Parts: sequence; C-alpha cells; structure tokens
Amino acid sequence: MGNDRVLLMGNEAIARGGLEGGVSYCTGYPGNPSSEIVETMFSFQDRFDIKVEWSVNEMVALEAAAAFAFSGLRAMVTMKQNGMNVCADFLTTVCLDELKGGLLVVVCDDPGPLTSTNEEDSRHFAKIAQIPLFEPSTPHEAKDMAKWLLGFSQEMGLPAILRSVSRLSHGRGSVTLGPVSRRDGRAFFDLEKPLVGLPFLVTQHHRRLLQKMHRVQETFSTSPFNHYEGPREARFVIMATGLGSLYAREAVHMLGLENKVGILKIGTSWPLPASLIRKHLNRADQVLFVEEIDPFLEDQVKVLYAETPPPQGRIRFFGKNTGDIQGDHGPGVGEVNTDIVLEALRRLLKIPKPKRSAHTKSAEHIASTVLIPRELAFCQGCPHRASFLAIKAALQLDGRKGFVVGDIGCYGLAAGATGYSQIKALHCMGSGMGNVSGFSALSSFGFDQPVVAVVGDSTFFHAGLPALVNAAFNRANALFIVLDNGVTAMTGFQVNPASPFTGSNMPNPPVRAEDITRGLGIETIVVDPIDDVQKAIEIVYCRLQEDGVKAIVSRRTCSTYEKRVTPPVRRGKAVVDPEKCIGERCGCNRFCSQVLGCPAIGYDPHTEKAFIREPDCNGCGLCVQLCPREAISLVQEQEAGKQPDES
Repeated sequence: MGNDRVLLMGNEAIARGGLEGGVSYCTGYPGNPSSEIVETMFSFQDRFDIKVEWSVNEMVALEAAAAFAFSGLRAMVTMKQNGMNVCADFLTTVCLDELKGGLLVVVCDDPGPLTSTNEEDSRHFAKIAQIPLFEPSTPHEAKDMAKWLLGFSQEMGLPAILRSVSRLSHGRGSVTLGPVSRRDGRAFFDLEKPLVGLPFLVTQHHRRLLQKMHRVQETFSTSPFNHYEGPREARFVIMATGLGSLYAREAVHMLGLENKVGILKIGTSWPLPASLIRKHLNRADQVLFVEEIDPFLEDQVKVLYAETPPPQGRIRFFGKNTGDIQGDHGPGVGEVNTDIVLEALRRLLKIPKPKRSAHTKSAEHIASTVLIPRELAFCQGCPHRASFLAIKAALQLDGRKGFVVGDIGCYGLAAGATGYSQIKALHCMGSGMGNVSGFSALSSFGFDQPVVAVVGDSTFFHAGLPALVNAAFNRANALFIVLDNGVTAMTGFQVNPASPFTGSNMPNPPVRAEDITRGLGIETIVVDPIDDVQKAIEIVYCRLQEDGVKAIVSRRTCSTYEKRVTPPVRRGKAVVDPEKCIGERCGCNRFCSQVLGCPAIGYDPHTEKAFIREPDCNGCGLCVQLCPREAISLVQEQEAGKQPDES
C-alpha cells in the first residue's frame, strides 16, 4: 500500500526504501546494528519476488550484489562498519566500472560502541572509493534516501553508500510508505562491455570516475536531503550530519536560540554540496560541527574554506578538532547527544548553566543506589559456558600457563567472568585463529605456552578458513576449537553454513566444520560440551599434549535459539536439595550460583542456600554434573513445582 503512515525501526525503513527503489536482490552478513535490514527483506521475499540471502562474509555479499548491477538490475548489500574493511578491496575496484544497474551499500556504524570491538567511522570509505555517501537523520529519511539512491546509482553507473548509526538503525519513527517499484526488463550481461580492471585501463577509468563525481557534486548542491533552518543572516551556524542535526535542533530549541543560530543539515556527505556550504560560510562568523564519529564533515569544510575564503574574513570553527564537541571520553570518542551540543552552545555563546534542582539531585541519588549494575553473562543453558569450563580445567591440568585467544561473538564474553576470563586476546572476526600461527612461530624464541584459538561457527566460515589453511600449510603447533551452536546467535539468530536450513527456512544440509578441518589433514574430534563436561575436559587436555595442528568441534545448539524455534525439549528442571546444599560454605565459594554463573541459579542470603529460578531453567544439566555436593538434580517439570493442567 502507498501513502500509509507506519511506525518503523530505522533498519526496517531502509529495507522498505530498497523495496520502493526497485531492488531485485539483497544480501549481507549479519552484524549489529545492521542485521534487521536483511531480516526485513526476507519478509518481503515471496510477496514481491525478490532474492535475499545471508552471505558467508561481506566481501562475498558485495561481489554477489554487484553481479545484479552488472546485469542491469538493482541490488543492495548490508553490513556493519567492520564489514567495510572486509569488502574494501572489491569496493575500491567496482567503483571504476560502468554499472548497468543500481548498487547500494548500506553500512551501519556503531558509535559508543554498543556491540563492537571498535567504533570506526565508515564514511572515509566513500572518499577512498570516490563514491556518493548519504547520511539520514530519521527512519523516514532513511527510507527515502535508500529509494532515491538505488535509482541515482543506476543513473550514474556508480555504487553508492547509505550510512546509518546504531541509534537510527534501532530507533523508531513515523514513515510514510510509497508505492513499491517493480523491476523492468530481463537481466542480461553485455558481452560487448566487459568489466575488467587491467592496469593499462585503470587510469582512464579513474578519470571517468572523477568526472562522474564532479557531476554528482553539482547535483548534491540542490538536493532536498540538504536543508537549512534558522535566520537567513545567522552569524552562528551549526553544520550537522545524521542524528547530529536532530541533537542540534533540540539543543537550539531548549536554549531558545531559534532566532540566532542556523542549522545546516547535510544529508549528502560525500562529495560535499560545495556551493550550498559556501553560501552559508559567506554569512557566518562561527561554525559548530555536530557529527559522529570522526570530524569528517569538519575537515572537509575546512578544506573548502581554505580554497575559497569568504569575503567577511576569518571564520572560527568549533567541533571535535577543537574539543568543543566531546563526551565523557573526549572528542572523537563515543556517541554525540543533545547534552553534548547543549554544553558546547552554552560555552561558545556564554549562556549561564542553570542550577540543578533538588529534585534532580534526589532522582540521581536514588537511581545510583537502587539500579544495581548487571554483569554480562552467557544465557542459561548456553553451551559456551561448558566449553570454556572445559578449556579452563584442561589448561589448569596442563600447568604450562596456556591461554585462549578468540574474537567477537557471543563467546567473546568469555573475556569476562561469565567465561571464567579465559580469552586473553580478542579483536576482529577470526583474529584468534590467525594469532595462533604467530604464537606457534615463537617456539624458537623460547615460547612454550600452549595456545587455544576459539571461533564460532559463523566466524569460522566468514574469516577463519584462511587462518586454518595457513596453520595447516605452515605446520603450526595449534589447537583450534570451533564453538558450533548452529546459528549466528549474537546478532539475532541468523543462519550460516552450519545451520540446517537457509535464510528462507528451506531445509539445507549443514556444512560441517570437521569435514573442512579433516579435508586439510587436521585430526578432529566432535564433542557435546554439556552432555559430558568431564569428557570435554579430557579431550581438550589430551589435545594440548599433542604436537601439530589439532581441532575440536564443540557442538550443541544455542539454548535460547532452540527454545524459540522448536518444541520444548523435555529435559525437566533442576532442583536444589536444601539438605545437601551448604551455600556459602561450598568448597568453590557457592560454585553453582557464583562460579558457574548460570542466570537460572540464585542464592538466598536468608536461607544461605542456592535455588533455581524455574522459568529460566531449561534443564541442560550442567549444574547437576558439577555440583560438588550432588545437591542438584533434574526432575520432570511438574515435580519441579509446576501446577498440573486442570483442564
């Protein structure tokens, strides 16, 4: 339906914009905060006859999407900021082609960060690749930009980038739906126009690209996605991108500066709308930049200013470079918000700061004493808890000060208390597997500590395979443990090659990690870490005593995912025998509730006994195996306290 107003998450709005823009194919790799775009596209798939897939990594996703653009259709690829690093090689070459169709790259950055190991600003890739970049500020604008960019990309024969951030991707707003565009024509790759980047052709293709971008810049200076509000002759102007424009507007309103301060919202961030910006620079004495994460706009505007100084003379610029826009950790770090803009405006315009009321002070005090911080923990029944327990015990038995290296994912929490602080190095996807080869090469320098690399099933296929091949080829002394829970759990339970079905819920034989490792000549053992944790400890320990490349696949379905998609497995519920439980006096300092750390197990300070939070327990039985007093057992649900069904 067209012209309906609905409440949409930013990512849902981007997906809708792709649909309205005539996208035929959407692909990506899951990663917060971008995952919902492809998930939403899957919900459109059958109804609108489009193709959607989760790819094995961002490079493959972009390469596959480009094939549609090569053949005259429109395609969209999604990722988080780290994915831009993965696909940069292809992005910086496909931009030199003359695309027949549209190719939209949607990247969602994570300032803060909320779910990432960095807070990279992906806008720089637009400048590196010399392709258009748009930054929306609301879900509705995100929808409109995605729709417009698909057509613009096809018209210019260029890829284009739409950049979102966490608060926009996961925020909600009112969106007016437009008509869905149907694709016209048949896909066809023109053999008379090959797309090849041979060295002797690159310079002429590069020149063509720069000529295109000059035309793009002229178009952007009159784009409706750039907007000015405020006094016509404002001497103080805020230049903002993305959510920064909303923060600026709110701060200006709160301080009553609407008749004094102008706000220039830049939606087309690269190439800059030069003539539009010059017009406002020619009137201003002071300019404040509000953007996330880096001073990208700030730096480019200063270059523009240096090239064509305004007639009124020197302008004072304020932003991240001057330290005027900064949060608790300094400029260029973390998210921007309204309070940060408020403080900058108060300081620069010499506006007194209001006194804090007694009510505000009281509320802050109550919040600090009542709201108890929660530590991150594996879910109840999570197989990773058992895997890291086995690894910890095996390394202790080994006694050679061995340690674990890993990467981002649910299992990355094992760098903290929930995984017994086992991961000692954690960076990008697959980095632990690559680290192991380097540690192995240190043997001639006196290094003799055993090193274990852990990797999730999705990451194994995304980024771990090259490192595995490298270790096998170079005969590393390494132990790889693949934590296979059958789904990409951290980002919202998306499928991956280890899953038994596709993103469209079609049954599909899973790709087994052990088939790949054994194909490389690596002896591999498969174990269920929860089914028999003592056996898992023994397997890890024995592998640590062997030389060469070794592999273990620790396989058990993600407990939270299993509960969502399959009928409950009647394992029963754990119960604590109060006669056997000795609580605080337990040999491992309340092992079950404090050391094991399962959210389903609590400790009652009044009775000084452990207890089971029945709704949370999924009956995995790990606590039963490990309780030193044998005070925990599994019983059927009704025996565990459920009332019988009277009907």
